[in-house]
Amino acid sequence: MVIGIFGESCTGKSTLAEKLKTQLDAEVYTGKDYLRLAKNETMAKMLFQKKLDEAVSGSHIIYVISEREHLPLLPANAIRILATADLAVIKERFAQRMRGNLPAPVAAMLEKKHGCFDAENCDFHVVSGQDDLDEVCTSIQNKVLG
Repeated sequence: MVIGIFGESCTGKSTLAEKLKTQLDAEVYTGKDYLRLAKNETMAKMLFQKKLDEAVSGSHIIYVISEREHLPLLPANAIRILATADLAVIKERFAQRMRGNLPAPVAAMLEKKHGCFDAENCDFHVVSGQDDLDEVCTSIQNKVLG
């Protein structure tokens, strides 16, 4: 099964992916990690697409997506998980990544991108800091294992 976890930066996508990885014995790809599949980007993307298509009815792959341009790589039958967080939470987490300082241009970029995934279709919507990840993982695992 393919599980796509998508959303803005600092919304808990990687944390959720790590929890699911352990429970489902899944392989995790993030962003353009698929480039490691081949030296040529076009070939790597094609191989990754094939790998995802095959995983729909085989091994488990979790694809963590922070850029909208990668959403079309998800197969039609993938489980789609939208991860969101309050803008203040995103800014706080991003500042931590930048050693406590959030420059004004970065804050403006986060404000501009906030909500950019909200209209996407999803099977699960996980709100960071509000939803219990253990419960979310159990629900996802039940859907995956049917």
